[in-house]
Amino acid sequence: MGPPILQVALDLVETDRAVQIADEAVAGGADWLEAGTPLIKSEGMHAISRLSASFPGAVIGADMKTADTGAMEVEMAAKAGARVICVLGIADDEVITESVRAGAQYGVRIMADLLNTPDPARRSRELEDLGVDIVAVHTGIDQQMSGAHPLDILSRVVEQVSIPVAVAGGLDAGMAAEAVRRGAGILIIGGWITRSADVTGSARRIRDSIDHPGDVVWQAPDRNDEIFSIFSQVSAPHVTDAMHRKGSMQDLFSVCPGTRAVGRAVTVQTFAGDWAKPVEAIDLAGPGEVLVINNDHTTHVAPWGALATISCVNRKIEGVVIDGAVRDVDDIRGLHYPLWATALVPNAGEPKGFGEINAEISCGGQTVRPGDWIIADESGVVVVPRERAYEVARRALEVRKTEERVRAELSRGKTLAGVMNLLRWEKK
Repeated sequence: MGPPILQVALDLVETDRAVQIADEAVAGGADWLEAGTPLIKSEGMHAISRLSASFPGAVIGADMKTADTGAMEVEMAAKAGARVICVLGIADDEVITESVRAGAQYGVRIMADLLNTPDPARRSRELEDLGVDIVAVHTGIDQQMSGAHPLDILSRVVEQVSIPVAVAGGLDAGMAAEAVRRGAGILIIGGWITRSADVTGSARRIRDSIDHPGDVVWQAPDRNDEIFSIFSQVSAPHVTDAMHRKGSMQDLFSVCPGTRAVGRAVTVQTFAGDWAKPVEAIDLAGPGEVLVINNDHTTHVAPWGALATISCVNRKIEGVVIDGAVRDVDDIRGLHYPLWATALVPNAGEPKGFGEINAEISCGGQTVRPGDWIIADESGVVVVPRERAYEVARRALEVRKTEERVRAELSRGKTLAGVMNLLRWEKK
């Protein structure tokens, strides 16, 4: 095929925004522009026609995800200006055959998406025999959120076919370079480019990585390290958005403004200002962990103060969250330590030893278990169930990227209602 092809997937829902982002992507080195499935569902064939008219020098793809009526859908997309049309590889052989016949009739190439095929390598051989021009190894967005990526499947498919192989599914510059080394000829990139505040710069980084793949080193990250890294890059609001507005604790505030904390929960249940268990828990926690304390909604007496905070600094504990009161606030603010509470009082309790460490507790109206993830900043505190941490972290990063793109458009003088096209989506 020659040099690797950079295909940008425009998975948006408004044509105007898609055209603007496409223009920036082409400036960064994009070769092919794909009208993504959400765009086609939202705007129809008009989106393909608009892209074709706006970018006569680019190959326009249409991700139709055709599963039936192959000839009809290929004809529609081809007449609208698409030159590469994507059908589902899992579709019936007759659908594939009809799509290929229509592709030959209208002079377009047929790409078969291997998404969710039980045996991608075997199906890729069958699709080549049926006459498709390209097979695409694709890990879907929801699968990506759980940690799946397409590179292992890519290697198996490349061994089985002689036609070009495309790859899609959460690729960044490092993964794209690795995909080229494993034999991919077409790199389909979506959110990493289209949700960037600097679309042109992001496209250029991908372009450079796939043109010089030997200069880029990629290694699959350790999952726990990746979770911590991502949660450290996003805000508490990003995380609640990723969880469909779930996980936010109530009535807590940051005692030391300008601080944030990310880590796994070490939980403490105590009662009426009894500070024994909270202080004992400090010796059980360390870097990468956050103490989460339930004082049984008591706010007239504090189970926490400056001396306990100094102990946390010594242990390098990431932060403390207390559904209850804190005292010695002046000293704690002097330490600038990440601490969230529901009240400030001067009264201290007694170290009676009631309570429990590392049991399931309630804090700020949310259930917290040992090992759950805590993300806290000035907006508040969010708890993420440990079994969903990787998925939520990945989704939160996508939320942040989307916001960055919107901010970039707002910086050009637009308004939020205009960027989001709110009038179109209002309930009638």
